[in-house]
Amino acid sequence: MSNNRIILLLSIAVFLTVMGFLLFGKTQEVDFSTQIKPILNKHCISCHGGVKKSGGFSVLFENEALAVTESGHPAIIPGDPNNSELIKRLTESDPELRMPYEKPPLSQEEIDLLKSWINQGAKWGKHWAYEPVQEPASQEIKLEAGIGSEKTNSNSNPIDFYVEKKLEELDLKFSQEENPNKLLRRVSLDITGLPPSDSLVSLYENEKISYEEVVDYLLEQPTYGENWASWWLDLARYADTKGYERDVTRTLWPFRDYVINSFNKDKPFDEFTIEQLAGDLLPNPTTEQLTATAFHRNTMNNDEGGTQDEEFRVSAVLDRLNTTYEVWQSTTMACVQCHSHPYDPIRQEEFYESAAFFNNTRDEDTHDEEPKLRFYSDEDKIDVANIVNWVKDLQGAEEARKRNDFLTFFEPKYEAHIATDFDKAELIDTKWLGMWPGGSAYLRNIDTQGSDQLLIDYWTSIDGSKITIQKDGPEGEVLSTFTINKTNGETISAFPFKPIHGINDLFISVVSPNAKPQQNTSAIVWFAFVPTLPGKEKEGYKPIQETWEKLLKFKGTKLPILIENPDYMKRETRIFERGNWLMLGDKVNPNTPDELNPWKEEWPKNRLGFAYWLTDKKNPLTSRTFVNRIWDQLFGRGLVSTLEDMGTQSDPPSHPELLDYLAWVTMNEYDWSMKKLIREIVTSRTYKQSSVVSPTLYFIDPQNKWYARGPRIRLSAEQIRDQSLAVSGLLSKKMFGPSVKPPQPEGIWQTVYNGESWTEAEGEDRYRRGIYTFIKRTSPYPSFITFDAGSREVCLSRRIVTNTPLQALVTLNDPVYLEAAANLGNIMKTKDSNPSKAISFGYEKLMLTPISDQKLAALTSLYESSYQEFKKDTAAMNAFIKLEDVKTTPELAAMAVVANALLNLDEFLTKP
Repeated sequence: MSNNRIILLLSIAVFLTVMGFLLFGKTQEVDFSTQIKPILNKHCISCHGGVKKSGGFSVLFENEALAVTESGHPAIIPGDPNNSELIKRLTESDPELRMPYEKPPLSQEEIDLLKSWINQGAKWGKHWAYEPVQEPASQEIKLEAGIGSEKTNSNSNPIDFYVEKKLEELDLKFSQEENPNKLLRRVSLDITGLPPSDSLVSLYENEKISYEEVVDYLLEQPTYGENWASWWLDLARYADTKGYERDVTRTLWPFRDYVINSFNKDKPFDEFTIEQLAGDLLPNPTTEQLTATAFHRNTMNNDEGGTQDEEFRVSAVLDRLNTTYEVWQSTTMACVQCHSHPYDPIRQEEFYESAAFFNNTRDEDTHDEEPKLRFYSDEDKIDVANIVNWVKDLQGAEEARKRNDFLTFFEPKYEAHIATDFDKAELIDTKWLGMWPGGSAYLRNIDTQGSDQLLIDYWTSIDGSKITIQKDGPEGEVLSTFTINKTNGETISAFPFKPIHGINDLFISVVSPNAKPQQNTSAIVWFAFVPTLPGKEKEGYKPIQETWEKLLKFKGTKLPILIENPDYMKRETRIFERGNWLMLGDKVNPNTPDELNPWKEEWPKNRLGFAYWLTDKKNPLTSRTFVNRIWDQLFGRGLVSTLEDMGTQSDPPSHPELLDYLAWVTMNEYDWSMKKLIREIVTSRTYKQSSVVSPTLYFIDPQNKWYARGPRIRLSAEQIRDQSLAVSGLLSKKMFGPSVKPPQPEGIWQTVYNGESWTEAEGEDRYRRGIYTFIKRTSPYPSFITFDAGSREVCLSRRIVTNTPLQALVTLNDPVYLEAAANLGNIMKTKDSNPSKAISFGYEKLMLTPISDQKLAALTSLYESSYQEFKKDTAAMNAFIKLEDVKTTPELAAMAVVANALLNLDEFLTKP
C-alpha cells in the first residue's frame, strides 16, 4: 500500500472520529424543568424553600439558589460541581453532614443529574406550564396525519394525531368505534346531560343525519347550557345560602341564569372571564355584565351575632384571590398567604399584590350583602330613565351617571357598622347602629362629597326620636337635625344635610322622650350622601321626585354584585405577617407574579386590568387550564390529571403537545369558543372509541391515561337525576328563575336561628333539572351529595367519584326516583301488555341497544315475583306506587319494580 493511500485512510479515520464525537459524544443537555426541579422539590425544598431557608440556602428562586449562604460561600457554583457544597453534602459519608438530613440519600442517578446540570452552568429554567403557549407545527400535523389512506380517514382530527403518536410509542392502538347508538347516547349525555330524544334517535338510526350533524344539533340546544353550567357553578362555589352557622337564604340565582345563557350563546371564554371578574368596570356596564360579577359574591358571608365584619370581609377577599388563581391558573395560591410558595416561584408579597386587585370592592360582609343589583320591571326601567334624563338635562352626563349608578346598585354608601366610640349606643347584633336616649357615636373619615341630602336606611318602633349630626364632635357645627317616627319595617328616608367637603368625622346623637333608658331608638343600616334632584322650580319636578322616592323603596329581586370603591373610599393593601390579618406589614400595590406573563402599561391597575392579564394570549396558564378542564369533563381525566394544580408539584401532562395544541387553537382559531373546542374533541376518533376494555389493556392502562379506549365514567349527580326524569317523561323544560325544592326525605334540613324550612315544590317545579335545585351549604340536597356533588362552600375543581351502597339506596328509595320508576313502568305497560316485550321496550328506550336474553330472563322473573306479591298484598302495592289519573294494579306495580331496577343498572348510570 502506498504512503499516499495510508495517509488518505488515516485522514478519513481521524475525520470520522472527530465528526462522531461532535455528533454523538456531546453530553445531552439537562433540562431544569423536567429533570432538576422535581429532584429539588422532592428532596430539598422542604428545608430550603419558601417556608424555611436552612443555612441561608433556598432552591425556590434562581437568585437565592446561587447566592452566598450562611457559610460565606454559594452552595451551587455553576460549572464546578466538585466544589459545590450542594454536591458535597449529597455525597457526604457522615450522616450528620449528609443531606437530606435524617432522610434516605439521593440515588446515584439523581446525583449524577445534579452534577451534570451544575457542570453545564446550572441553568435555571421555567416550569413547562409557565412557558407561553406556542403555535403548533400545524403543517407537520396535517402532513403526518394525512400519510396513507388509512390515516387520512382515521386521523384527520389533530387530536387523533397526537394520541396515536403516543399510543404507537407504547405499542398500543385505538379501539374500534363505539356502537352507533351507544355513541349517540354518550355524546348526548356529554353535551346536554340528557339522553337523546326519540326523534333524534330515529333520524340517526335511519342515517338521515350524520354524527357531526348530531353534535351540531346538540350544541345548539338550550339543555347544553344547563348541563355545562353545573361544572362552572362548582368552580364558582354557587349556592342559595350564605354559609356558616345561620346559613340563611340569599338571592344568587340570576348569576346561575347568566352562566346558562352565556354557555348557550357560546360567549367567548375570555369575555366570559372579564365579565365575571370585572364586569362593573367595563364602560357603561350592562345588567348582564353587572350580574356576572356575582361570581365573586358567591363567597360565604357570616352574619352571626358577635362576628367581626372586617375579619370576614378579608376572608372573602382572600377566597376570591385563591379561587381566581385556581379557576383560571390552576395554581395553589392559598399557601402563599403565610409565606412564599414552598414549591412554585411565587413570593409572599406577590400574593398580596394580587390581593390588592380584589381589596377595593364595596362589599363588607354585612347582613344586607350590599351592594346589590336591582332588577327593575320594564315600567320601573322607564322611571329610572326619566330620572336619569332629567338629571342629564340639568346637570350633565357625569351627574346623570352617578344618579343611574345609585338607582342601579345603591352605591356609594357607608354601612352603619363602621360606627365607633359608642356612648349609650351599640352595634345591634354587631350589624346595625342602635342608640339609646341621649346616646351617641362617631362615623370616622367620611366624605359627604358636598351633598345637600342624607339618605338613611333604618327602622324604628318609637315616635319622636330627634337625631342630630355634627361635624367633628358634640361641640361641632350642626350639619343635620331631623326627627324619625315609627316605621312599618325597614325604610329609606331623605333628610336635609349641610354641604361640606373633604374627609371629616361625623358625630351622631339622639334624644328620644318616648324610649326607655336602655332601649334602642332605631336600627340604622346605612347612610348615603346623594344630592337632591335638581330643578325644583321647573315644571314636572314633583312627579320626578315621587318616582325617585318610589324607586328607593324597591322590593323586587336584588343580586349581590361587585362594585369598585370610588377613589375617596379606596383601601390600601398590606402584607399580613405570617398570614395574620391583624399583623399588618408593608404596603403593596396591585401587581401580578413575575414568573407569569408581563403586565401591559395600557391596562388599568384594577380588577379589569387583572382580567385582561389573565386572558392575554401570553398568559401561559389560562388557556391550558380551560382546555384541561373541558377535556376532564368529557374523559373523566384531564390531560394534566391534577386539575387544580399545574405547578411544579402537579402531575406532568400525559400529552403535552396535545394540550398546547388545543390551548393555542382555542385562543387563536376558535376565538375562545367553548362549543368549537367541545366539537373538536367529541368528533375525534379518540372520543368515539368503544369503551369496552380487555383485561390486558386494563392492566396496561387502568386509568385510560393513554386513551386506547373511549371514556366510560359514571354520570354526575345532576345527570343521574335528570336522566331518570327524562326517560320517565316527567322532566320539566322550564328554565331559569328562583331555585326549587324537590322532594327529599323528612328531617334532612334542620336550620338554626333563621326559621327557614324545606317546602316541597309543587307542579312541574318538582321535576325541574338538577341545576335549579336549591343548594343549602350546611345541608345540601342529599342525593346530590351521595353522588359526589359538593356543598359549594369553596371552589371545587374536581368531583371525586366514589362508589358506595348508599348510592343504590338513594336511587331505590328516594321519592324522585320512585316517581320516575312508576311513570316509566306505566309507559312500558302501556306500550305492550306482554311483560317480556314491555321490558324489552323499556330497556332499549333507556340504553338504545337491544336487551340480552339473560337480562330479559332476570327482569321477567323480577316482574313475575313482584306481580305475585302485589296480587296478594294490595296495601303494599298502593303504598309503593301512586299515579294521578291512573288506576294502580298489580301489573302496573310489578312493572314499576322492573323500571326501578332498570334505572339502577350500572349501564344506565354510566356514560356508555
